[in-house]
Amino acid sequence: MNQTTSRCLRARGAGNGQRVDNLTDTRGFGDFDSAQQLAAGYRRKAAGTPESARERMQQFIDALLQLRDAFAAGGEAFLDTEADWARQLATTDPVNGAGNGHQSAQ
Repeated sequence: MNQTTSRCLRARGAGNGQRVDNLTDTRGFGDFDSAQQLAAGYRRKAAGTPESARERMQQFIDALLQLRDAFAAGGEAFLDTEADWARQLATTDPVNGAGNGHQSAQ
């Protein structure tokens, strides 16, 4: 697993939901109507819509987890196939004549 993938998966761990929730904290914009509208816009960008930061991060995490699982499964399949080939080659060793039912030409 590369460093970026590791960081994203660690970000999914305990306590990080609180950091994501902090994205919606828009205090400090002031009391004017325009400031409240601006704060509401930032809250929408932070969470609550499919395009918001929180949901996008979750989509990236889900995609990385699927890739991790796919690579792990592919690696296991490769190792299984490699082991099968090694067994087949070992049983058809031309030096010893093993596995093919014929005597060596030597």
